[in-house]
Amino acid sequence: MLSNPSSKYRPFPLIQLPDRQWPNRSLTHAPIWCSVDLRDGNQALAVPMNVAQKLEMFQALVKCGFREIEVGFPAASNTEFAFNRHLIEEGRIPDDVTIQVLVQAREDLIERTIESLIGAKRCIIHLYNSTSPAQRRVVFGKTKEEIVQIARQGAQWIKDRLPRLKGTEVTLQYSPESFSATEVEFAKKISEAVMDVWQPTPQRKMILNLPDTVEVAMPNVYADQIEWICRNIRNRESLIVSLHTHNDRGTGVAATELGLLAGADRVEGTLFGNGERTGNLDIVIVAMNLYMHGISPGLDFSRLSELLEMYEHCTGMTVPPRQPYAGELVFTAFSGSHQDAIKKGLAEWEKTVAICKTQPANAIKKGMMEWTAGEQTHWDVPYLTIDPSDLGREYREVIRVNSQSGKGGVAYLLESEFGIELPKDMQREFGPIANDLVDALGREVSAPELRAMFWREYVERTSPWELIHFHADGVDGVFHCRASVRNAGREVKLTGEGNGPIAGFVQALAANGAPAFEVTNFKQHSLSSGSEASAIAYIQIKLTDGRVKWGAGVDTNIELASIKAVLSAVNRAA
Repeated sequence: MLSNPSSKYRPFPLIQLPDRQWPNRSLTHAPIWCSVDLRDGNQALAVPMNVAQKLEMFQALVKCGFREIEVGFPAASNTEFAFNRHLIEEGRIPDDVTIQVLVQAREDLIERTIESLIGAKRCIIHLYNSTSPAQRRVVFGKTKEEIVQIARQGAQWIKDRLPRLKGTEVTLQYSPESFSATEVEFAKKISEAVMDVWQPTPQRKMILNLPDTVEVAMPNVYADQIEWICRNIRNRESLIVSLHTHNDRGTGVAATELGLLAGADRVEGTLFGNGERTGNLDIVIVAMNLYMHGISPGLDFSRLSELLEMYEHCTGMTVPPRQPYAGELVFTAFSGSHQDAIKKGLAEWEKTVAICKTQPANAIKKGMMEWTAGEQTHWDVPYLTIDPSDLGREYREVIRVNSQSGKGGVAYLLESEFGIELPKDMQREFGPIANDLVDALGREVSAPELRAMFWREYVERTSPWELIHFHADGVDGVFHCRASVRNAGREVKLTGEGNGPIAGFVQALAANGAPAFEVTNFKQHSLSSGSEASAIAYIQIKLTDGRVKWGAGVDTNIELASIKAVLSAVNRAA
């Protein structure tokens, strides 16, 4: 990095708006939402979604309550065009849902886009062209007036073809792409040039989308840009001002919320922020931020885990465990002090709910904003901004290495210090075991001590069964195994067969006096690298009496590690 970054970089100029109004406003209602998962999100995938995956996501978005969904760039590829036609011709679009399509200001692309929309009941045609100084200079090599002419001509090409969409309720949308890096005066000029062609009215508004295509300034500057446009553009009452923020500076959510304060009416974004570079706006976060302040977002995320599963399946992306609201760990407390405060807060809330159920008239009479001594009628649980159950989630505690001080979780320390990635169910099994051992010591334990506890409980279990030798051969999917084990002090020869080495070994054990069981879970990974690399395997078994036990095995040979894990589980069940 440069010792003097100002020699290469410069601050973004401020907007002259000394009487800005947005800092004194508060949000009181949800915006119009538009999902761009199927277009902006899809184009950012290493492997774009196919028609079936796009349809699955489209249906999920509709179920969430999105009434405007950008379904693609139909002129970009046959897959995009086919998806449009599939939705329209098979009647997949509910009557109250408007599909949106994106198109550049090029006549051939506009022609193809119009073809893709024939027969649709409702649609938004989204026209765009880039407007920033860098785009004008580097990409197009054109003057401001030439860039305005591109937008004007594109708007006219669309207008000329609208009669071909007879019977379709069409809304027109224009984006001066890279608006956030464009001079506000020029953004106003080019937008008004498009308005001159489309002639919006208060009864038939057009959408003016002002994208923060690349975050180049703090979110308050973007808010100033939005307020400046809203106050200075002609015929504001004929416009739906829309936001489309990205996350290059990590402030996409803040930019959107401040942009709404600045006068915008509509928000475009994606589930969990999928998009180019650092991503688009995460619509889930903005919607839930409204929800936690008592404002209905108009979107239903009550089954957020199912939505997340669909998203990861369709996109191949993963959601970080600390992603607000959706992450796996956001409703998990590692700190002992956090756990204590949350537990007490939840107990208070349960008491409030019980009072409301048994004395509903009294609860209504009090009013939901009233504080009384020792009572709280609104959600106010420490560390939890919303009730996890509203999202179909639940609060979890993670057992601490020191149950008093809360200095680190069992699973966290084992993974961060030694690369031991315990399966979730195994965390729940080992957590209480470790907690009891720590409590018995009456002090905090170190990471090596914790690893030693795990080794004693799982890896070093060699009684009553201890592996001496194992070998397996497979032909046509059938594996024959030969093994020798020590049981009650004597060596036992085992043979068995199955559809894999583990299955063959399980069959051999069952034939030689081991309790009957089945393998219900299996995971393995390496622990280190190099010629002496070792592997660890985790095996979960279920016995005929219904008990479930985990085992773990470590070896330089991953096959032997899994066999040792089987014996570990059997020994722990003995």
